[in-house]
Amino acid sequence: MIGSIVSVARLIGIARTFARHDALFPLERMGVVRPVVAIAKFMSRRDVAGRPGERLSAALEELGPTFIKLGQALSVRPDLVGEDIADDLATLQDRLPPFPGDTARRTIEEELAEPVDSLFAQFDDTPVAAASIAQVHFAETHDGDLVAVKVLRPGIEARFRQDIELFLWLARLIERTRPALRRLRPLEVVRTFEASVNIEMDLRLEAAAASELRENTENDSGFRVPRIDWVRTGRRVMTLERIEGIRIDDLAALEAAGFAPRDILRRSAESFFNQVFRDGFFHADIHPGNMFVTADGTLCPVDFGIMGRLDRKTRNYLADMLIGFLDRDYKRVAEVHFEAGYVPARKSVGAFTQAIRSIGEPILGKPLHEISLARLLAHLFQVTETFEMEAQPQLLLLQKTMLVAEGVGRTLDPTVNMWSLARPLIEEWILVNRGPEARLRDMVTDTVSTLEQLPQLLGRAEAVAEALSGAQPVNNGADEGTTGGMRSDWILYGLIAIIAVLLIANL
Repeated sequence: MIGSIVSVARLIGIARTFARHDALFPLERMGVVRPVVAIAKFMSRRDVAGRPGERLSAALEELGPTFIKLGQALSVRPDLVGEDIADDLATLQDRLPPFPGDTARRTIEEELAEPVDSLFAQFDDTPVAAASIAQVHFAETHDGDLVAVKVLRPGIEARFRQDIELFLWLARLIERTRPALRRLRPLEVVRTFEASVNIEMDLRLEAAAASELRENTENDSGFRVPRIDWVRTGRRVMTLERIEGIRIDDLAALEAAGFAPRDILRRSAESFFNQVFRDGFFHADIHPGNMFVTADGTLCPVDFGIMGRLDRKTRNYLADMLIGFLDRDYKRVAEVHFEAGYVPARKSVGAFTQAIRSIGEPILGKPLHEISLARLLAHLFQVTETFEMEAQPQLLLLQKTMLVAEGVGRTLDPTVNMWSLARPLIEEWILVNRGPEARLRDMVTDTVSTLEQLPQLLGRAEAVAEALSGAQPVNNGADEGTTGGMRSDWILYGLIAIIAVLLIANL
């Protein structure tokens, strides 16, 4: 009860900020806090210039770090906020004024339990970048290694925890009072957002993500992840190899250095494909400020706080879906949605195919370089209500990342669709992972897995049989051991037969 009162009080303050920017429409659409919205309108209403998405972005920026990141997360949810607003939210900048260098030094010393001077031969108190969660300082170790040191903002963990608790409360309220919105899975969306933020709050986890990405791509030509300095890394401090290079969107500098933008774009597309489809683990925050081109033309990402994961089944469905769209095979795209369980089986495949065609044709009629596959996937949400599709949180980061990647790609070469550059790799991957041999291999793997569980299943079956046998009355005048043993055997044989049928089905 007290928690709800506190949440409502905080929500009133947030609503007032929205009202000052004439951006109350998200709360109005949810329809679960009407008194709060009414109070905010009464206390702070004013007319503000700009598109709704621009006004909402301004309100989120004023509310601080958590809301900035929430806005960025909503930029891939046109089903929740509308496409125009989603486009405006995609421009939200995760930049805040820096905190003092002596505060950064104090954090480093508290976290690593050593003076800064013993950790680094030189440490620059002026940060080179300052975002909502952390800022970055350049330094040099006593061994002469040039490094970048990322330091969390003071008190940021408590602030995020407080805001997340409010979002969870609001999501539960929506699911409880607005059944029609449950299909959008607001609580799961917030949980996904929470998990992402929690990783960013512990720089050891970010360092581990960078290390994993480095291992996955170690043999990839033209792509390199900086090394982590684990000795100088803790929960609130991360030290990694400093990257010197040109921002991937600095076309003039790239051309002056002798790089062909199309080559950079091809390398970027191949890298993205490998991370998503081959590894199922990808950099999910690849805005231009997080990707650099070194002197030898190698792509080097930085900032690994937001990473995405996709299991093999999801990757299979995604590959089939993308190829289906590129081939304008709308029936296959529809079938993939049913196979994945994204659309309830009771719905019509034919009707859903028609809906898919109505979305795809206006876009795919354009020249290939004008097609946005990320936007195409997002457009599917336009038919979610009719076909009772549930939101897929595991794809949210991927959609956001694809949008950013496409934007960078158009900067490098507006005449080329980056996904067309990766298409041969996708088709080869599908042949290896989705072709007849792959399906046979998966079937054998599933069967072997079932066989490995057979002794355990038989043991359980025998235990069940004995329990059932012991629970049955014994016939008068019959030999108890013989009758009970026969009944137990028949029950056991029946259970074995069921297991055999399951094994044959797998074969």
